[in-house]
Amino acid sequence: MAGLFTEQAAVYAAARPAYPKDLFAKLSALTAHHRRAWDVGTGNGQAAIGVAEHYDSVVATDVSAEQLRHATPHPKVRYLHTRDATPGEEDLVAMLGGGEASVDLITVAQAVHWFDLPAFYGAARRVLRRPGGVIAVWGYNYRVSPVEDMMARFFSTTLPYWDPRARYCTDGYRDLPFPFEDIGLGKEGEPASLDVEHEMSFEGLIGMLRSWSAVTTAKQQGVDLLGARVVKELEEGWGGAELVRKVTYKAFLLAGTPGPMADE
Repeated sequence: MAGLFTEQAAVYAAARPAYPKDLFAKLSALTAHHRRAWDVGTGNGQAAIGVAEHYDSVVATDVSAEQLRHATPHPKVRYLHTRDATPGEEDLVAMLGGGEASVDLITVAQAVHWFDLPAFYGAARRVLRRPGGVIAVWGYNYRVSPVEDMMARFFSTTLPYWDPRARYCTDGYRDLPFPFEDIGLGKEGEPASLDVEHEMSFEGLIGMLRSWSAVTTAKQQGVDLLGARVVKELEEGWGGAELVRKVTYKAFLLAGTPGPMADE
């Protein structure tokens, strides 16, 4: 997975939207304690920074060292490079500092679809506090209002170059396995809607599209999906290269709790 996001790490950090503060406030209100959080697949730390406003400490992990080099520093966030998205049990204990049942919140922003889901969910169950621990995963795709039609047309050109795991994200997490108890903020098969507002320039739009893993994969195969002609068409659809627009990413969210231990 790390290789998908190595080359465009700097572009990714500059182009991706920040998540709404009220999302982190809602998640914080759902956990019984606010001591320790784990942000998995943290990338440049966008979610970790938001989580840190509500928890005493955040461990933020990623398999991409290049992404972590562009992460935003924060006094409550400890960034760690891991070999796998889901570290082994001993590594988890050492990494999180509290071992099993010690994590109040796990967050995964725009990344869970790349994981070995059974392994990750097993790790989440081990480390989440019971009762009172929460796991939340969210993502977004090409659905960006008010330019959804333009984005959909460009997205159609990228289809041959997506890793199969990205299907969960392009389908809005509707088919993403999520074996956790419903807490009223999106559940398996029924993701909650999440609007992520962002002021974006045309340059920012192109940067965001260049950060898509499919665009990078295509370029590695000798296909430039963002050649001059395509960029010109996008510019016309955007309304001009100098225009800054307020856009809304139509994101999707699943949140739950592991429930009681098997012997409880």
